Amino acid sequence: MIVEPGTLLAAIDSPDDLKKLSPEQLVQLSQELRQFIIDSVSIYGGHFGASLGVVELTVALHYVFNTPYDQLVWDVGHQAYGHKILTGRRNQFPTNRRYHGMSGFPKRTESVYDAFGVGHSSTSIGAALGMAVASEYKGEHDRQHIAVIGDGAMTAGMAFEALNHAGVEKSNLLVVLNDNCMSIDPNVGALKEYLTDITTSRTYNKVRDELWNVLGKLSKFGPNPQQIARRVEQAMKATLLKQGNLFEALKFRYFGPVDGHDVQHLVTIMRDLKSIPGPKLLHCVTVKGKGYALAEKDQTLWHAPGLFDKITGEIYKKIPDKPQPPKYQDVFGHTLVELAEQNDKVMGVTPAMPSGSSMNLMMKAMPDRAFDVGIAEQHAVTFSAGLATQGLVPFCNIYSSFMQRAYDQVVHDVALQDLHVVFCLDRAGFAGADGPTHHGAYDLSYMRSIPNMVVAAPMNEEELRNLMYTAQLPENAGPFTIRYPRGEGVMPEWRTPLKKLTVGTGRVVREGEGVAILTIGHIGNYAVRATKELAAEGLSTGHYDMRFCKPLDEEMLHDVFSRYRAIVTVEDGCLPGGFGSAVLEFMADHGYSLPVRRLGIPDRVVEHGSQDELYKECGFDAAGIAAAVREMSGKVAAFAPVETVLL
Repeated sequence: MIVEPGTLLAAIDSPDDLKKLSPEQLVQLSQELRQFIIDSVSIYGGHFGASLGVVELTVALHYVFNTPYDQLVWDVGHQAYGHKILTGRRNQFPTNRRYHGMSGFPKRTESVYDAFGVGHSSTSIGAALGMAVASEYKGEHDRQHIAVIGDGAMTAGMAFEALNHAGVEKSNLLVVLNDNCMSIDPNVGALKEYLTDITTSRTYNKVRDELWNVLGKLSKFGPNPQQIARRVEQAMKATLLKQGNLFEALKFRYFGPVDGHDVQHLVTIMRDLKSIPGPKLLHCVTVKGKGYALAEKDQTLWHAPGLFDKITGEIYKKIPDKPQPPKYQDVFGHTLVELAEQNDKVMGVTPAMPSGSSMNLMMKAMPDRAFDVGIAEQHAVTFSAGLATQGLVPFCNIYSSFMQRAYDQVVHDVALQDLHVVFCLDRAGFAGADGPTHHGAYDLSYMRSIPNMVVAAPMNEEELRNLMYTAQLPENAGPFTIRYPRGEGVMPEWRTPLKKLTVGTGRVVREGEGVAILTIGHIGNYAVRATKELAAEGLSTGHYDMRFCKPLDEEMLHDVFSRYRAIVTVEDGCLPGGFGSAVLEFMADHGYSLPVRRLGIPDRVVEHGSQDELYKECGFDAAGIAAAVREMSGKVAAFAPVETVLL
């Protein structure tokens, strides 16, 4: 289905076309852009509320600034749909987040208007500051640098670090704070309260407006009235808000709060800000989901709702004809509550993803034992370490790719002190349409290299429950990582009794001969399909669910290497340093000499697509696994059996 743009939007193929409009026409254009996003996402899917909330802001930015020469950096990136549509990608928009289609996030290789690739939060200020310093160095003093950051992303340490640095630079930097009190879930923490104080102080806003009205009348008499009024405003902020302004304390010129949905006013303000040198912050108050009533009302649900009826608001759900397996994240959430009911030492921690990780189940059931610490993965890990020093058992749930930001804390604050923190890494492996910024490709590799760390992955919901149960037991009082993928498992009847597993043990899924498949995690279910296909061809293939990447089940591996003539390893993780590498290390350490074929995520950036599409592309879907076994079977058939020598 083709989504037809409005009359003004249809004529815009670049910001140069946008600049041909009058300021009065920008109101209609904003309405058309918002409607185009609603129409497109309802049909094709994608992120929703974030981009609706910054429509007017997007229009004003491209209208005032000379992009791409002026460099515009979007934080997180799922708010940049309007930006993409206005910068020549309107006709490509139906391919958004689809295999071989347009990325759902800004991407430098996709457009010159995407000044910086993003997917994780809180990088915009640092990146834009680097660009601004570079421009100063190159003598490009007329070049503008704009970072658009949400208030949720402002809670991360990276944002504060960049603000602290930017304040002492004289670079031409504008930070636009998109204040809507939301990331995916409602924002938490002291910064949220601070921004709320500013935006809800009626006295401050009334006096500020009157002051700047006077300023406008006085400006024709020269700069001195502006300087005087600025000093008066600063004193007013400190007096009426009963505190100094946080951003001005960091040596930013603070402007706002302003209505982020008044496009004409935004244009006027941004034109003025272009002439003010040094670091500046424009505080815009917006509504996530603006212009679509249901999205404004339930902002978490409509962050990325999937396909829906734009008229009725009905979100389309497939109605299965039989019971379906749950999402792994929901199994985690319910099991955590179950464990917490049995063990009063169990705690829950998540960095701003309570609904995405299903930690919200424990937050509702036990609000004093589950914590959303904001977009602050490093703090989440060290906070968990602090809990563990006092004898508690925190389950720290962080998306696999987000955990990369907290690696130092995992090593120094948890592993070196051998603290009992259970890391539950959601979205491990291919994350699907979110693409390479969200793929959890590296956790098996980076976690298994850390001393004291246990690294495990369940093949199904029952194993996830058992691993969680095992991880919180006193005899396993050390760092413990459990990784699992995005999406559904395989067991509709998943509420199995909790059982203790012996750390470092796998299980036999299928006995065979000739070639053995060693898998870890959910991808093992694809190996099950492959062995059934191979059995129909007369090939009896062994399959072993290793469960633990560290420590490996050495007893099982000795048995496998002594009985089979070739090995295929399969993992939904990067091949360098991953599970297959661990098997090769075992083989080398114990003097085995067998052909081994490793399947997994190759050493390159894999773009977005459905999980099945990406498994197929990388050769470890069921068909790819079966093909690898056939290849290895052909190789071993060409040679006589070789006696295995053990060192």
